[in-house]
Amino acid sequence: MPKVKAIIKIENVVASATLNQKVDLNAVVRGFPGVEYRPEQFPGLVFRLKRPKTATLIFNSGKMVCTGAKSEKEARRAVMKVVKELKKGGIIIISKPELKIQNIVASAGLGGMIDLEKAAYDLGKTMYEPEQFPGLIYRMAEPKVVILLFASGKLVCTGAKREHDVYDAVHKLHGILEEQDLIFYEQIT
Repeated sequence: MPKVKAIIKIENVVASATLNQKVDLNAVVRGFPGVEYRPEQFPGLVFRLKRPKTATLIFNSGKMVCTGAKSEKEARRAVMKVVKELKKGGIIIISKPELKIQNIVASAGLGGMIDLEKAAYDLGKTMYEPEQFPGLIYRMAEPKVVILLFASGKLVCTGAKREHDVYDAVHKLHGILEEQDLIFYEQIT
């Protein structure tokens, strides 16, 4: 168990959903003047919600992509709210959307400084080119995530499909860094 508790924050959850039917995006624009739809620039319509603060892309194929949620639950809630709004606006939706979490991005602070040179050598499955990018890129096999690790002890975890994978990955990496003496905590005197 790491000496210092990592502070983890979910920054963005990306979920895809399908309605298994076509959607008339022009009808959506007529019913919801606040949506963004410029088919000459992008084939999807942007449906923004204030609560939860998300943006959902809706395509005429009935596929949707929701971004901006801070949890899996919030992503589900946002998609269901968009569907409910569409129905209220006269858009006929036959079935419940099939939802799948595509990516969870989280940030964390490990509370210590990290020797990235040594970590690049000791961890394996890393890429570290400080002239190109200040962080070390670590590809964890289980759970399958990518972690951008910085000398400050801050990190970004991406690629998770479930929230608990983020927590597992960060705690696992934190433990490895401590075991291999790759993280150093300031002594408060």
